[in-house]
Amino acid sequence: MQHLGKVLVVDDDPNILELVKLYGEKEGFEIVGISNGDLVLSAFTRENPDVIILDIMLPGKDGLTLCRHLREIRMVPIIMLTAKGEEADRVLGLEMGADDYVSKPFSPRELVARIKAVLRRTKTPEILTNWNLKYPGLTIMADIRKVFVADKEIEVTPKEFELLLYLAQNPLRVFSRENLLSAVWGYDYFGDQRTVDVHIRRLRKKLAPLNHEYLTTIWGVGYQFTAPSKEREETYE
Repeated sequence: MQHLGKVLVVDDDPNILELVKLYGEKEGFEIVGISNGDLVLSAFTRENPDVIILDIMLPGKDGLTLCRHLREIRMVPIIMLTAKGEEADRVLGLEMGADDYVSKPFSPRELVARIKAVLRRTKTPEILTNWNLKYPGLTIMADIRKVFVADKEIEVTPKEFELLLYLAQNPLRVFSRENLLSAVWGYDYFGDQRTVDVHIRRLRKKLAPLNHEYLTTIWGVGYQFTAPSKEREETYE
């Protein structure tokens, strides 16, 4: 069976760990389970996972705190586990840098589908290899998935990168939240439209040092990338 990647699952419910391990390994993933938040950072360094499934309520460090710490180490995709109906937790998780979330109780098949989807979305398409996009003060390097603001690299999550790149490739085009969910998150995304708002808000904060607001809200419609008068530059190396 093809090895699809390593998944670090953090949850204090042994039944959930066993269920995810059963379905994940059946699909070709290597599953590493952790039940205490205090053990996550060391396991993250040791295991070097491709994806993290992170429950919010944990003994030891909670999931939101861990999400923030993990983002400071490496931009690995993170899927948060939240209690059903806890909208505040979902939004806060996205604010902390999570790429997706799953509400409990959940279908293990749905969770595996999300793992596959987030891995697909974080892989750089071949067509973008050695391709960079430049605007005044802003450089998006698709080949290495890095963003530079005023010549300084900024940390962006995988989903923030894809959203910014997609909008920057289509300046002045107005996208609804539904458009962006379909294009950036994919048809298999299960979340709601507010996910887009949270990611736009995070990107705006990171682009704040620039004397230009690249991400513009078109009220009642959605968002657009508004470049200064200078045309963009595309470079192929």
